[in-house]
Amino acid sequence: MTAEPAHRLPSLEAALDAASNPRAPAGELATLAAHPDTRVRAAVAAHPNTPPHLLGLLAERFAAKVLHNPALTLLRLARPHLLSEFPDVGVAALAALPDAPDWVLDAALRHESVNAVLAVARRPQLSEARVRMLAESGLWQVREAAALRPDLPPDLLGKLASDDDYDVRKAVALRDDVPEGLLSGLVHDSHSMVRAHVARRLDLPLALIARLASDTDSDVLSVLARRLDLPPALREQLMDSDDIGVRAATLQAWAVPESWLRRAEQDPEPEVRAALAHRPNLGPETLLRLAHDEAEPVRRALLERDDLPDDAVIRLAHAPEQDIRLHVASALNLPEAALDVLMTDEDAAVRTVLAVRPDLGEVRLLQLTEDANAEVRRATALSQQAAGNVLTRLCSDTNAGVRRAAALHPALTPEQLARLAADPDAGVRLSVASRAGLDRGLRDQLSRDPDPLVAQAAGQGDQQAAQHFLHP
Repeated sequence: MTAEPAHRLPSLEAALDAASNPRAPAGELATLAAHPDTRVRAAVAAHPNTPPHLLGLLAERFAAKVLHNPALTLLRLARPHLLSEFPDVGVAALAALPDAPDWVLDAALRHESVNAVLAVARRPQLSEARVRMLAESGLWQVREAAALRPDLPPDLLGKLASDDDYDVRKAVALRDDVPEGLLSGLVHDSHSMVRAHVARRLDLPLALIARLASDTDSDVLSVLARRLDLPPALREQLMDSDDIGVRAATLQAWAVPESWLRRAEQDPEPEVRAALAHRPNLGPETLLRLAHDEAEPVRRALLERDDLPDDAVIRLAHAPEQDIRLHVASALNLPEAALDVLMTDEDAAVRTVLAVRPDLGEVRLLQLTEDANAEVRRATALSQQAAGNVLTRLCSDTNAGVRRAAALHPALTPEQLARLAADPDAGVRLSVASRAGLDRGLRDQLSRDPDPLVAQAAGQGDQQAAQHFLHP
């Protein structure tokens, strides 16, 4: 027996013709609705013979086509609750259209899905009646969206300020037009997130700032501590807080008294000293003292600065954390003394990073060619500074992998190339054979190499030449 041929979708041209046919039957349109081309599916969404359930599925992607489908008016008459049968994402897409008519907005407001209702809540222009419906919704997400609307009636603002859900009250606290009376209530809100949002307000009256300063929640106090307009007495109070996070937050304020910066250096908590290390415009003496800090968070905070004095950089090069030393080893413009410290680092990865630095210098690079770790020695073969004695040592390295890397270096002399072309390791000879612009004599020699891969690479000439990373 022979199997029946698998069903195939029509070609794009045939599908577009079929979807544009005013007499296309519903069954054919249902097939075309699964076509991979968006133009075909868009044509189906606009076709008057497309079944209602397919219009609901297509509305998410082709909302405008569905909205202006000529059969939609008749479908509404036959199915008064048509949109309640649509998936919520389709209803949301229809309600988000700028020209969505009132019947669509009302249907979306009545939809059981929060996504459909939120699509209406996010529209810039709504009637007061619809705004009131949103503010009185049983869904907290909808009430939250209503609380953020600039056209919210004043009486609803007070109602939402005492909403059962803290996210709604938090949205009220973010508004620019909250009267001081409502703010006074929000300052005493039962949820710390609401009070923290009040503490962020730029226009917060001083009396309410003072009231928040007696809050017991560290998040609220930390927000308050970052304010620029704190009265001196309150700033001093927060600087002396028993909470580590609050003391650290005071150092994140725009302006901090010089005396407190000095006190922060002696703070027993690393988090506070790390916050100090983040502050701009610290003097070199302070930065050097912080670089000698025994706490890891302080050292990590210093890594983010680009104004460290040389002595502080040298100190960080001695850090016990390997990743901190790696960070220092890869930094720009390292002082010579820091390079010397890292040259003897116990971790080979640090020395490997040093080997490819363009500012390492020939003396240090030559020293690394004698490193006990082969990865470090191979890295020197990738250095743009490698030349002369460095390459001579690399060409005679005991590790074949090092010699393979050296054989690709663009600065090799003819004598060094000849030596590597006769290397006992086939991989080294392959590196030589793969070079661009190889001497004709050496290429002929390698084309007769006993290893077929070497001979093949030499025979291809420059067609598939390997590129050293120093070459573009």
